[in-house]
Amino acid sequence: MKPTPIKPKPGQESVWDYPRPPRLEDTTKSIRIIFNDVVIAETQSAKRVLETSHPPGYYIPAADIKLEYLIETPRKSLCEWKGWCIYYDVIVGEKQAQAAAWRYVQTTPQFTSLENHYSFYPGLMDACYVDDELVQPQPGDFYGGWITQDIVGPFKGVPGSMGW
Repeated sequence: MKPTPIKPKPGQESVWDYPRPPRLEDTTKSIRIIFNDVVIAETQSAKRVLETSHPPGYYIPAADIKLEYLIETPRKSLCEWKGWCIYYDVIVGEKQAQAAAWRYVQTTPQFTSLENHYSFYPGLMDACYVDDELVQPQPGDFYGGWITQDIVGPFKGVPGSMGW
């Protein structure tokens, strides 16, 4: 059963207007990620993935991340649209978040520009910002969408969503 989309107000996007398969686009919005009081990533050169029923996922170029805080894990997964990705623990001082970041290492042809870009689960970070707005994480522990005031749902991953 498909939920009833929320009608977007001016300046908002509905995740129900996003395509399936997903679309990749560049964004100049300012993206900042904080973990254990350290800015571990900051960019205005991110990419975002837009997919039906999902808030955008933001991917940050490696050059704009303090990679010394990311430790590769053995975990891997396959996205039918984007390809194979590997996961990273984020460790800053004594604080760590397991499998909190990922990047695609073997992409499908449509998503080759995601290579050498990383994404983070906003719910596992202390704070993630889009243009100085604190992000709300997409519900659940599988999806990594970033919810801001300019995005309306309902969003996939909400408990009781019956798998949509």
